[in-house]
Amino acid sequence: MSRRVLLHVGTPKTGTSYLQDVLFSNRELLLTHGISYPADRFDAHFLAALDLMRLRWGGLEMEAVGAWDRLAAQVREHDGTSIISHEILATASRTQVARALESLGHRADGTGAEVHLVISARDLVRQIPAEWQENVKHRESFRYARFLKLIADPERDSRVGAWFWAAQEVPDILARWGATIPAERIHVVTVPRPGGPPDLLWQRFQKAFGLTDIDLAAVTERTNPSLGVPESALVRRINKVASRDLAPASYRPLVRELLAHRTLSQRTDSPRLSLPPEAYPWVAELEEAWIAELAGKGYDVVGDLADLRGTPPDPARWVDPDKPPERQVASAAVDAIRALLLEAASRGREIDELREQLTEARAELDRLHTPRRVRAAEWTVDQLEARAGGRRLLEAYRRAKGSSSASA
Repeated sequence: MSRRVLLHVGTPKTGTSYLQDVLFSNRELLLTHGISYPADRFDAHFLAALDLMRLRWGGLEMEAVGAWDRLAAQVREHDGTSIISHEILATASRTQVARALESLGHRADGTGAEVHLVISARDLVRQIPAEWQENVKHRESFRYARFLKLIADPERDSRVGAWFWAAQEVPDILARWGATIPAERIHVVTVPRPGGPPDLLWQRFQKAFGLTDIDLAAVTERTNPSLGVPESALVRRINKVASRDLAPASYRPLVRELLAHRTLSQRTDSPRLSLPPEAYPWVAELEEAWIAELAGKGYDVVGDLADLRGTPPDPARWVDPDKPPERQVASAAVDAIRALLLEAASRGREIDELREQLTEARAELDRLHTPRRVRAAEWTVDQLEARAGGRRLLEAYRRAKGSSSASA
């Protein structure tokens, strides 16, 4: 059984994709230091989280069956430190939390594995627009104003509102996951405020996970980039007219990956998505309440709780994604069409190459099944055809054979 388990349970949009890719890419190096990141594929912990919470996710839930138990077994079998990380674990219910901790060897009386809880948190001023955009990148088509209304509803009984607060309300997440874990084993990693050193968050993750003395390759191609206002509006409109016609297996590579992540996120001159200025007082009051509550719990804070105090949005820069600059949306649409055309052309070339390879493979199979005597004759003819004298001999042979056939 692992002597120590570091369980990172969220929150979304706090550098989690980067963290998980670095850990996955350095699995072998980590093992040499006694640290296991048990994953045979980059999304192994995501599948395990889906399985633990029985979540439906575009058909992936069928692929996830049994994933949590397999992950927990790997953790129990490792004699050292194990790391588990995925942001949707933040939404687990108390029953699901209890099952997860028990399967990892945790005992409330302290006799089991030494489980540490890690949560990464960012101010709500940035989290709220980021979460709406994530909804858009996952096929949703509701307006930003509608999203804000749903999450501001104190009842929180809508699907959107319930999910948002389950994934983002840091004190509640810690209450659910940390009820039986000592406060000194609960680590809160705060996302630095804008304008700080670009690697500061990674340094904080290193400290929280005990990785500061390991020279990890911290370069990754997997990111979850943000979109500007017109780009977000374009994807929302695509969802509105086309998402029903696209199966999840097609939507993910074409819309989320090709258009949103690889194409539209590169348009960095667009106005940035932000919190509406009129929403700031409500959000700031909630942030202050969270900071005060966390400060009194005795948690290990890696960073500064003041980082959870968001910067007031600039009214002069506010651009409503429900009423975007249409010229910029049109420009983004042109880039999107170009990307789709290039993708179609690339796939056409791949199909042509596959057809050519198939033709060559069939020819090779035919050759292998041709009798040796026939192949020898074909080789002889090829050799004769390559020489002028040989061609004359073949011509004479064919005339003679033709005359013989006619006489018969």
